[in-house]
Amino acid sequence: QVQLVESGGGLVQAGGSLRLSCAASGRTFSSYTMGWFRQAPEKEREFVAAINWNGGSTRYAFSMKGRFTISRDNAKNTLYLQMNSLKPEDTAVYYCAGHSKAYGMQDRGEMYSYWGQGTQVTVSS
Repeated sequence: QVQLVESGGGLVQAGGSLRLSCAASGRTFSSYTMGWFRQAPEKEREFVAAINWNGGSTRYAFSMKGRFTISRDNAKNTLYLQMNSLKPEDTAVYYCAGHSKAYGMQDRGEMYSYWGQGTQVTVSS
């Protein structure tokens, strides 16, 4: 089992950047497929990006591709999300999630077993 704790959220102006981190406990982080999701007020949870166990493969939601970069450092048990060119519509609570199943980089939240508590990102116009 792994516990996940996000950090790095905050208030930023449109066009700015933020880097989110997700610190994982446990010795099995390097075997997990990891993902980022977000949920804005009164909206459904939305897939942002996913990364495979060694960082060799990534997957992005269409609207984030080119602006967001997911990465991981298995030596530090940490997942990252670099967000550039932020827009007001990126305002949401961002969650990291992980699973150890064989089905890889899924864009459906229910496929992930472990979740962090979320970190708020607010982009002002």
